[in-house]
Amino acid sequence: MIGYNYRLSNVLAAIGRGQLRVLAERVQRKREIFETYCRLLGDLPGIAFMPEALWGRCTRWLTCITVDPAQFGATREDIRLALEREDIESRPLWKPMHLQLVFAGCEVVGGAVAEALFRDGLCLPSGTAISQADLERVARVIRSCRR
Repeated sequence: MIGYNYRLSNVLAAIGRGQLRVLAERVQRKREIFETYCRLLGDLPGIAFMPEALWGRCTRWLTCITVDPAQFGATREDIRLALEREDIESRPLWKPMHLQLVFAGCEVVGGAVAEALFRDGLCLPSGTAISQADLERVARVIRSCRR
């Protein structure tokens, strides 16, 4: 049967335990990256960021945007390709399970929200080592796509 194996080896578990020591700093940096992108791009019509739930605190592991082409004047794919031309890696949000070939023919309940996020969502560079200059460069390229 086709599927995935997400078991963690002892070595990977040990590395993960070691990284727990710097978890607070990593989460803080991820939140700073998110806030910077919001400051640099938040005024653009048609660009939206994932809100934070009132009842929790998001780690902001990955900064993703959704693009409304009617308001922004370009699609998520237009932006991704513009970033790629500048040697900046980005990627669409994850493909919903019900759209993956391995699950073709399976029963689906709902799915419209996941499909819209996949169609309109883009993951931006969000590594903790990203510099302010690189964040500004990403934002410049995204801004240049607006028509």
